[in-house]
Amino acid sequence: MTDTSSALRIVWIYPDLLSTYGDRGNVLVLRRRAALRGIPTEIVHVNSGDPVPEHGDIYLLGGGEDRPQILAAERLRAQGGLARAVRNGACVFAVCAGYQIIGETYADNESNPLPGVGILDVRSDRGRTRAVGELVADVAPELGGGRITGFENHQGRTTIGPSARPLSTLVRGIGNDERTEGAYQGQVLGTYLHGPALPRNPQLADQLLGRRVGQLAPLPPSWGERLHDERLTAALRQ
Repeated sequence: MTDTSSALRIVWIYPDLLSTYGDRGNVLVLRRRAALRGIPTEIVHVNSGDPVPEHGDIYLLGGGEDRPQILAAERLRAQGGLARAVRNGACVFAVCAGYQIIGETYADNESNPLPGVGILDVRSDRGRTRAVGELVADVAPELGGGRITGFENHQGRTTIGPSARPLSTLVRGIGNDERTEGAYQGQVLGTYLHGPALPRNPQLADQLLGRRVGQLAPLPPSWGERLHDERLTAALRQ
């Protein structure tokens, strides 16, 4: 999307299955930061019984428990709308369980591999211990860099395939594998960050908007930047 006279379409996928740690905040902050720049938005809520529209701009997936995660993956694969949207050039931002299921495979609670949606070249299994706590990481320089923070609560461990790259390098926390956090491939980004991720990291929210709108006008620092700095300071003190 490059014409800001039409609404930026933000699609919130399966909030009835994937929204465990306030991840709806990612929707709200994208809408707010777009509005501050005069960019109109349309928010589309897609419950698990609904087809995923193919012509959105930014698609968001949140976290979820094991059974809802499996149901979400099965329905997304069967319906195919998300994969077609990616082929149409849409941007995807997926968190935790959402991150795992958009990959090639992910694991159930017995570590059995299950097929994912296949729009991100990652494979997730279950680690021996659960990753819980504050996470700090440095975003890949080719994405603009910057330090991001968030809260992780997952048992997954994620391996990045050759077609994808790490979203960031860990400073603190577990992330994918105690070295990297998240992954990206073209317009598809995945992360373990809750908090929610985008309110705590407004520069990451702006990067998602910019992928669909183009060059963004800068905004004066506000509560988002203050929250980011406060949480970063607190996390590094632990």
